Amino acid sequence: MTAQIIDGKAISEKLLCEIAADVEAMIKEGLPRPGLAAVLVGDNPASQQYVNMKRKTCGKNGLESYGYVLPKSATQAEVEALVKELNSDPKVNGILVQLPLPDHLDDEKILNSISIEKDVDGFHPINIGRLAQKGREPLFVPCTPDGCIYLIDQTGFQLRGANAVVLGRSNIVGMPVALLLVKRDATVTICHSRSKDLPSICRSADVLIAAVGRPEMVKADWIKPGAVVIDVGTNRVDDPTTEKGYRLAGDVAFNEAKEVAGWISPYPGGVGPMTITMLLRNTVRAAKIQAHKL
Repeated sequence: MTAQIIDGKAISEKLLCEIAADVEAMIKEGLPRPGLAAVLVGDNPASQQYVNMKRKTCGKNGLESYGYVLPKSATQAEVEALVKELNSDPKVNGILVQLPLPDHLDDEKILNSISIEKDVDGFHPINIGRLAQKGREPLFVPCTPDGCIYLIDQTGFQLRGANAVVLGRSNIVGMPVALLLVKRDATVTICHSRSKDLPSICRSADVLIAAVGRPEMVKADWIKPGAVVIDVGTNRVDDPTTEKGYRLAGDVAFNEAKEVAGWISPYPGGVGPMTITMLLRNTVRAAKIQAHKL
């Protein structure tokens, strides 16, 4: 059996068309064009690339994009002052502070300073707290976890009652995606470096989400035949045969895993495109909330 590929690129492009149409409908209704502000502190090349990609995707799909770059030496007070300024700017509906921040900055305090109505990354403690509570709904859900669930939904797989295993417990992916799975009535196991017999736990999963940050860790014999496998990993692997001297790999050994899984997201082209798409969707939602249309 060869798995069906969950094409995140195609799925995200379809959703972006819907988002762009939604934006144009808002404009025709007389509402302002939704705006996203991205704050970058320092000169991390990966962060610069991510922010540029987000801004480019905004422009392509009808959203305004505002970029703010602070030096690596920026103080806690300077970053928080910028966020406060953006909180009060009516043109800005969503605020993204690109992580990771330089070590001397307290990222929790900075994320806390973002208005909950502009927290389109979904990391404000109130949004995360609501996500963790039964009967409560956050205004916004973290983008990568939200993208994972959206991809699963596109397969038609029913999460209610399913055994779901999340490999990794980061605040950015592992924990929030586990909470989303619980909200969808799945039975959830969270694995980490202290878990005993990881292959056995993973083999129990009807849905396996790998977000541990270890290249090709999940082998074919870790996967239950027919399972849905979502690979969130992005890892650099030394490879002297390539021009750059390295290659990028996910957390799942894709070529062997696809022979066992029922559905599998590839790397690249799986979860990655969904993250930015969900960010734009959250920004449009934020604009509607602020215009009192939601």
